[in-house]
Parts: sequence; C-alpha cells; structure tokens
Amino acid sequence: MAARAMWKGVVRFGDIRVPVKLYAAVEDRNVHFRLLHRKDKEPVKQAMVNPDTEKIVPYQEISRAFVTDEGDLVMLDRDELAALEPEKSRDIEVMHFLPQHEIDHRWFDRPYYLGPDGASEDYFALAASLENSNLEGIARWVMRNKEYLGALRVHDGYPMLMSLRHAEEVISVEQLEAPTGKPLDDRELSMARQLIAMLDAKFEPQNYRDEYRDRVMELLETKRQGGKVKVVPFRKRERSDDLAAALEASLKNGRKHAGS
Repeated sequence: MAARAMWKGVVRFGDIRVPVKLYAAVEDRNVHFRLLHRKDKEPVKQAMVNPDTEKIVPYQEISRAFVTDEGDLVMLDRDELAALEPEKSRDIEVMHFLPQHEIDHRWFDRPYYLGPDGASEDYFALAASLENSNLEGIARWVMRNKEYLGALRVHDGYPMLMSLRHAEEVISVEQLEAPTGKPLDDRELSMARQLIAMLDAKFEPQNYRDEYRDRVMELLETKRQGGKVKVVPFRKRERSDDLAAALEASLKNGRKHAGS
C-alpha cells in the first residue's frame, strides 16, 4: 500500500521555495490491546475522578496547573496556553547549512520523508544540490500547533527531515559520574579485543526484529485458533563478577557459533 502524506509544506531558503509532502519514515508496530470489562467483555473508558468524592469530573470543569519546585500551584486556562502556540505556517525554513554528520545521534528524534507536491523539477534539484554539496540544513517548521527543529538531508536520493531534540532535552555526559574500578589487565584487554573482532559485522536491519512482539503475535494466533498456551517462566541468567571468566566464556560461545 502506498504511503499517505501526513502534512504539506514548502522548503524555503533564500528565494528558493520547494513544495513538498511529508511522510512518516517510521511507524508504530507495537501490539495494542483494548481494555474490556472481564465479566461481559464490554469496552471500558477512562474518566477523570475526584479522589476525595470518587465522582467523575466533567472535562469542562478541569483546569491545568503547574507545580513549581517550591510546591506552589500556578493555574492556567486554555486561552492563555492557546495564545502561546506558534503561528500556523506551511514553511519549512532552512536557517543554516552544516557539513554532513556534524550532528551526533543524541539529537535525532524522528525521521520523515519529503516527497514532491506538484511539479517535481525543483524537488529533484533540491535533492541533487544537497547530495552534491555534502551539506545538511538546519530547519524549523510548525506542524499541528507544535514547532519543530530538524535536519534536512538526503537518503538514497530522497530529501528527509530528521526532527531534532532541543538543547534542554539532551543530557551532557559531564553530568554523569566518572566510571570507577580497576583498569583491564593485558590478558583481559586482549580477550576483549578478540571478542569485538569476532562480533564484527555489517548492519543488516532485517536481522533485528522485535522478538517480544513476534512472541505476542504468535500467542494471539495460537489462542485465536483455540490452541493451548504453555507459559514458560523466564529464567534470569546468573551474572558473573569475574570479568576474565566472562570474557573467556563469551569467546568460547562465539567460536562455537561461528563453527556451527
């Protein structure tokens, strides 16, 4: 089934304007369940309940509040928050261009494909210029009342927007405690290098499935067909504090799998 555009915009930098359609580059493949009343299998719904009276509070009577670090409540109404929303726009404004790969992976959030909206000449010119320049743009846009920051780049000939996290969302490594413990001795270091070399491989994403989801779908299909399900308790692996022994065991298992 062909992908459906989720939004339309215009990539803009200088006097250049390129109409585009935005497509999600990833999709939610989690297994979603419906909540039912066990007795009669009727769907149930969530409601806001006053914990003191246990009565349902209508949506119209609910207000938002922010709790400060000192414990004070700052009350807000919907009009005050709506007035702060970014101005609606279809522009994807490119503010700067950077060398490719200058943005490290901590900043990446969600990828989107960009397809042409109408005539495709300007679209392919944009894709070619990005690919040939070895640059990527820093862009901002407003979609569904939310402002986004992203990287405009090319993947396999297609322009993409990779939304980025904001500065206050990324934790610096300087906030982490420095690691402690004794350094590896020569034997441990040698075994660690051997293990890394043994596990060296190309990234082939089709080999990395959501195994939990696969097991859930298999369980659902078995129950749908009336089959019996045997629940096998999960056995936790015992952890070894002997690093050298753990490295030796890993090397031994690695060689065994490589020879099979």
